[in-house]
Amino acid sequence: MALVTTTSMLKKAQDEGYAVGAFNVENMEMVIAVIEAAEELNSPVILQTTPSTVKYAGLDYYLANAKVAAERVNIPVAMHLDHGSSFDLAMKALRSGYTSIMIDGSHESFENNISISKSVVKACSPSLIPVEAELGKVGGKEDDLDGGNSNDYTNPKEAKEFVDRTGISSLAIAIGTAHGLYKGEPKIDLDRLSEIKNVVSIPLVLHGGSGIHDDIIKEAIKRGIAKVNYATELRIAYSKGVKKVLDEDSEVIDPKKYGLAGLQSVKDFVKEKIKVCAQVINQ
Repeated sequence: MALVTTTSMLKKAQDEGYAVGAFNVENMEMVIAVIEAAEELNSPVILQTTPSTVKYAGLDYYLANAKVAAERVNIPVAMHLDHGSSFDLAMKALRSGYTSIMIDGSHESFENNISISKSVVKACSPSLIPVEAELGKVGGKEDDLDGGNSNDYTNPKEAKEFVDRTGISSLAIAIGTAHGLYKGEPKIDLDRLSEIKNVVSIPLVLHGGSGIHDDIIKEAIKRGIAKVNYATELRIAYSKGVKKVLDEDSEVIDPKKYGLAGLQSVKDFVKEKIKVCAQVINQ
C-alpha cells in the first residue's frame, strides 16, 4: 500500500495502549529488514531518516526506497524526517513526499522553539502532514546531533503550553533517555512522563530507545508513550551481521552476501522491538 501519515497510526496506538516502533534506516537493506519484520508481525511501522543520513544520499533516495517497500506490503508504513534541524530541511522533506515531519527546536529557547515549530505546523497543515516537535533536551550524541551530557527534562506545565500554542501532532519528551549508547544505567523519570500525559492529549514520543531495558519501555508505553525511536542498535545489528560474514571468510567480495547478513540481523532486532512495543496490548 502507499505510504501513510503517522496521524492515524499514533492515535490508534495512543487509544489502545501500545506504541509504534520508529526505526532509523540508512540503506536499502535496513529498509527491507524493517518492512519485512513489520509485515511478518502485521504491525504498522515508521521508517525514519536523520539530517546526517539525508545529507549522505538525499531525501529522494530514501523516500524512493520507502515507497517501493511500502507498496509491496499491506501494513501501514510512514516515512518520517527525524530531528529536522531547520525549517528549510522540513520543507524539503514535505515537498519531496515525506509523510511525517519532525522539527527539533529543543536547542532553542522556549519561545523560539514554539515559533519554529508553529511555522512548520502551518506549512504542513494544508497537506495534512503531521508534525512532531521536541521539548526539553534528550542528551547524548549521534551523528551531527549533540544533546550534551545532561538532560534538560521536559516540564509538564510547559509541555501543555507548548502543545496548545504550536498545534503539533505529537511531542517528543525528555525524561532521561539519550541518543547513542548509554554510559551506565539510564535513569528514566517515569513519574514525569505520567505528569506530562495528564496534561497533554496528543501522542507522546520516546527518543533514545536503543539501550533501554524492555521492561522500562513497556512501562513508558503504559504511561502514555505512543511512538518509540530506535537508531543506534540498528546500526550495531547491521554491522555485526556484515562483520560476521567477513570474519568467517575474508575473501568474500559479493556485497549481497554480507548485505543479506546485515539485513537479517536488523530484521531480528526490529521484530524483538516491535513485540516489546505491542506486547502491552495484551497485558
